Parts: sequence; structure tokens; C-alpha cells
Amino acid sequence: MAYPTVEGERLELVRLLEALPDAILGSKTFRDETYIFVNRDAIHDVVKFLKDSEELDYSYFVEAVGVDYSRWEHPRDLSERFEVVYNLFSIKHSARLFLKVGVDDGQKIPTLKNLFAGAEYPEREINDLFGIQFADHDPIGRFLLPDDWIGYPLRKEYPLGGEDVLFDAGDRGPAIEDIQQPHAGESWTGKTGSSDVSGR
Repeated sequence: MAYPTVEGERLELVRLLEALPDAILGSKTFRDETYIFVNRDAIHDVVKFLKDSEELDYSYFVEAVGVDYSRWEHPRDLSERFEVVYNLFSIKHSARLFLKVGVDDGQKIPTLKNLFAGAEYPEREINDLFGIQFADHDPIGRFLLPDDWIGYPLRKEYPLGGEDVLFDAGDRGPAIEDIQQPHAGESWTGKTGSSDVSGR
């Protein structure tokens, strides 16, 4: 089924510009998928509109992912260091839509967990691995990582560590620490490592 359009423009974008024009910062099409850039503070209103609209029916939350663009040297969609990309799906139209918001350190993104229960864990993962903050999340410590973990391992400046790779034939391949210096134990003092990561 083809995506619904109005005079060649995605129906979702047309309706959002009619209903919430100040919330939309821009859009693009890449590999036949539509990305809409949303004002960070308006993401909750935008997603609620898409979900509640009987015409659009974006009632399925697929995922949310974080991206660190601090070392990206190419043109950008948004100016902030980080982006959170939401993937929504309309079962009615068999249509997928991506929403992007930009965020810098210290800024918070409104949570979507009261719209989609399935949004809470991806938001907590993004917070744990990137340090991106979402409003209205109770502080519960780390989510995927140990409570004493230092830093955010998916940020671009985070040092690489590693362990030997066990192959199916029983052989062990090189760890990243074998070919890159310094490794995590040398770069980060504290509980994330003060000796060889692999224990050798």
C-alpha cells in the first residue's frame, strides 16, 4: 500500500503543518522514508496528534534510538549534538514515519511513556547509554549498566575496551585492546576499569 499523500506531500506532514505548525522544523525524504524534524518541547503533542487522529492512526510505537553527532562532519538536519529518532507505524495505512528531535547536554525531552507504554524502556536505554534526559522519569539509577558504571558508552568520546572474541571452532580472536591504545582501563580511572579489560 502506498503512503497517503496530498498533492505529492505526505498526508501526515500536511496534517501536522495544519494542526501544529510551530512544532515542525522541517522534513526530508531519504530512501523512500519520511523524516519530520520536530521542536523538542512539542514532541509529545506531535505524537499524540498522530496517534489520536482517526485519519492517520499512528497507534504503534516501533522504537526510539539515540544518535551522537559530535564527530559528524557532514550536513545535519538539526543543530544539537544529539538526536532522538522515533519510529511510528500506522497499521491503517501500513505506513512508517520517523520523527527527529535535537537535544544538547542538560536539556530534557518530554517522555512519551504516557502515550505508549512501550516508549519507557527505549527512553531509559537512551538515557543510560547516551546520557540524554527525558522529563518525568523517576531516578532509578542505571538501567542496562551497573550502578557504579562511569560515563555513557555510546557517546563518541567514550574509549573502546573489549575482550577476546570466542569463535565457533574454539579459537579466540583479538580484543579491541590488542589493536588500540589506550584502552578503557587506561583512559578512565574508577570502577569501569583500572586494569586490562580482558583480565590478561
